[in-house]
Amino acid sequence: MMKKAVVCGAGGFIGGHLVAKLKREGYWVRGVDIKEHEFRTLEADEFRLLDLRSPENCWEALSMGGEVPDEVYQLAADMGGMGFIHTAECDIMHNSALINVHMIDVAAKLGVPRYFFSSSACVYPDMKPGDPMMTEDQAIPANPDNEYGWEKLYAERMAQAYGRHYPIEIRVARFQNCYGPYGTWRGGREKAPAAICRKVAMAEPGGVVEVWGDGKAVRGFTYVDDLVDGIYLLTQSDLQKSANIGADEYVTVNDLVQTVIDVSGKDVRIEHVDGPVGVLARNFSKARMNELGWEARISLREGIEQTYPWIAEQVRESYGA
Repeated sequence: MMKKAVVCGAGGFIGGHLVAKLKREGYWVRGVDIKEHEFRTLEADEFRLLDLRSPENCWEALSMGGEVPDEVYQLAADMGGMGFIHTAECDIMHNSALINVHMIDVAAKLGVPRYFFSSSACVYPDMKPGDPMMTEDQAIPANPDNEYGWEKLYAERMAQAYGRHYPIEIRVARFQNCYGPYGTWRGGREKAPAAICRKVAMAEPGGVVEVWGDGKAVRGFTYVDDLVDGIYLLTQSDLQKSANIGADEYVTVNDLVQTVIDVSGKDVRIEHVDGPVGVLARNFSKARMNELGWEARISLREGIEQTYPWIAEQVRESYGA
């Protein structure tokens, strides 16, 4: 019989791509979010506008007239890029905690067989360039760099506690800097790759692209198709521990900016300005996902070649640039 899945956060960037992935896999999919998707028509069989901070809305999201979904994918969160994470700490912790407290409680009590939770690499402490890679177990003892990471780590442990006391299988993935088309690209909630694509698209020939900090921070950027493939594979697996999903290609922020400039074909230069930078480096083991047969396939250059044209088109339509 056709499996049924509920994707919470389906109106968001990753959620929208995940809905499309599940439909390709033959699922019946219900999407749930507080808003419609801004950039694409969702392929979900059903979509419900619900504020998941309310327990009543969580019940409505997962109830299916006496049936329960086979899988719940919990991606709904109040989140954004580094600027938003550093300025909206209270909203992030309050709103996301409410969603996660109610969603896992309702899913467990309804008898949902399998529950996926989207965590973040922000659960890890700051690192320095050249530090040895960290495994998932090294998130404890905890020292996340920001409040977003603290909330994610708590939500992980809460979901896993329900998994010990209810007949619900928990799967947890820690995402690492996802990017691609159909995502937020302006307004303060966009991630670094989208922000840089926007800045380059709007730059005049011979102009500058402003970059927060000195651009030497090291990151891995994961293309969205690789990420949703990892989400699906992990959810179908027997792996009950948290797993890092991310690319093994690490670059500096300056490298990211230069890649976008090269793809754009524009004659612009980098200008460093004050702004929130976040951690100095990231370097995580992907061994758990590799053992399942997953690895990132799309290089940063290839991913930007898919992402930049889409954002450049949004800029042209919005600003005529």
